[in-house]
Amino acid sequence: MHDAEYTALDGLGMAAAVADGQVSARELLETALRRTKELNPKLNAVVRLLERQATARLAENLTGPFAGVPFLLKDLGQDFAGAPTTAGSRARSGTPAGQHATVVQRWLDAGLVIFGKTNTSEFGAKAVTEPELFGPARNPWDPRRTPGGSSGGAAAAVAAGIVPVAGASDGGGSIRIPAACCGVFGLKPGRGLIPAGPRNGELINGSATHGVISRTVRDSAAMLDVLTGPDPLAPFASAFPAGSYLGEVGKDPGRLRIGWQTDSILGTAPAPEATAALRDAANLLSGLGHEVARVRTEVYGPDTIRDFLVPFLVQIAVDVGEQGRGSRGRNGFELDTLLAAAAGRGIRAPELSRAIENWQRARIRLAEVHREFDVLLTPALARAPLPIGSLRTPAAERAAARAFLASGTVGLLTRLGVLDRIARRQLSWAPYTQLANITGRPAATVPLYRTGDGLPLGVQFIAPPGGEGLLLRLAAELETARPWDQPSVVL
Repeated sequence: MHDAEYTALDGLGMAAAVADGQVSARELLETALRRTKELNPKLNAVVRLLERQATARLAENLTGPFAGVPFLLKDLGQDFAGAPTTAGSRARSGTPAGQHATVVQRWLDAGLVIFGKTNTSEFGAKAVTEPELFGPARNPWDPRRTPGGSSGGAAAAVAAGIVPVAGASDGGGSIRIPAACCGVFGLKPGRGLIPAGPRNGELINGSATHGVISRTVRDSAAMLDVLTGPDPLAPFASAFPAGSYLGEVGKDPGRLRIGWQTDSILGTAPAPEATAALRDAANLLSGLGHEVARVRTEVYGPDTIRDFLVPFLVQIAVDVGEQGRGSRGRNGFELDTLLAAAAGRGIRAPELSRAIENWQRARIRLAEVHREFDVLLTPALARAPLPIGSLRTPAAERAAARAFLASGTVGLLTRLGVLDRIARRQLSWAPYTQLANITGRPAATVPLYRTGDGLPLGVQFIAPPGGEGLLLRLAAELETARPWDQPSVVL
């Protein structure tokens, strides 16, 4: 199959071509593998091939909405039985999964041909994808720059046309940040919609979720149909829509009242290019007949950043504690992960409880916005995709951190503000996505803008509970008004 034919199709288009006999699942897989081998040395997007398993899959009777379509899993939480799920960490690099994750099984049931896993930051804890285990993933638009994180490998693979859609997850922006960096579409579903089993009921107190990154809105909608539905292991029963999410694509969203805001979790202003991206989106929306106005309501409290970080740090401490009992021990983890885990172990139960309680206060503030506006529009990033290595902890801080870890006095790092500086550095260029995680709201980034250097710089929309269909209708309208479905390899 020629590359131009392959990259012209989205996932549903590939499935239709297989069903019509225009192409075989084998041809699609062979093309995906060839493109991986040609492009991945420059992108480092795919970190594990499952070629043998994918080839064996072709002998099965593939059925479902994505039957025969090549697909990649994120190497974090998306367990494929018999293969390791490293979470970007040496500590997990040798342990094969005993069973498929629920979302993986649902993808298999949809007919997808899984042939590999994509790069991610260690435990998904950073907004860039630069794990020491695999090395940095790179942006197809400029390999010197990050594709974002933590689903950076997935976004790079989709943007480069290796696959039309790929597995991803989002605990603080890890679907939306990479999509915004790579010029593709990223939807984070609302809390409880996507199962986290069988090992977990919820991810990070319900703030994290599985999902996909795609080139087309309709692929993300169809994937939402695949992934949603009752799960006997879920902690509660979610309300699912009467119709399909795919059926929302192409429907008139109506005249929406859209509120925009540039306030961030850090209280800092975005760079001029991010403001330009927001203004461009506002003008496009106004031209489509929507009412666009500035939001005056405060959505962030004085401690919102702390409220986001506290449960996140505790979860890292749990992850490191579980893995650290193995033979690799402390040497299996990156320094920043060890610091985060140490900080998490130092958090007391009342502080954790207070942070989670404050998530409800954030929901109340955001609900006030949604009483006035159908959708909240923000930048997705505070600036253009960063050069690789920009967020690396400076050598002096790393040396101090090693000394404090060795002496068991990490608490002093907290009192000196070192850990706070590290956290703020990591969030500094992407401080807009975390709000949707702690409030459990659906949110999406749409690739409408390019910087003067030609780099993608998406914008974010946040909807009220159950607003996935609204986001899909709006995103599809924008996709029609300004099409972006182009594999973006400019290597």
